[in-house]
Amino acid sequence: MSSTADDGEPNLGGEDVAVTEQAAAEALDLLESEGMDVEESGLRLYVQQGGCAGLSYGMRFEHEPEADDEVFERNGLRVFVDDASIDYIEGSVLDYEGGLQGAGFHVQNPNVVSECGCGESFRT
Repeated sequence: MSSTADDGEPNLGGEDVAVTEQAAAEALDLLESEGMDVEESGLRLYVQQGGCAGLSYGMRFEHEPEADDEVFERNGLRVFVDDASIDYIEGSVLDYEGGLQGAGFHVQNPNVVSECGCGESFRT
């Protein structure tokens, strides 16, 4: 199943994942620097077991989505989310924060009930 929207506006209801303009721009730059086709490839966002709070986020670039992925297009970036992860991250916003300490991608997840002290893992 696939969901696609191009407006980039966060819609925090249902199985939606929003992406800020800054996060999309950073990810698209990285995709292009890897020589990947930004029309077909995208960023996989997933949840995995691990971390001191029980779950952690994972991200990687992929050339195309899997057949059963949810696909969200926001600000020109395609985001792939597998069926096992969507329940944990629905309504989330993928953001990018720059700076001297902690530059990188961050997930703002309304489903999180607690996080570890370092902010790298969570519990829903």
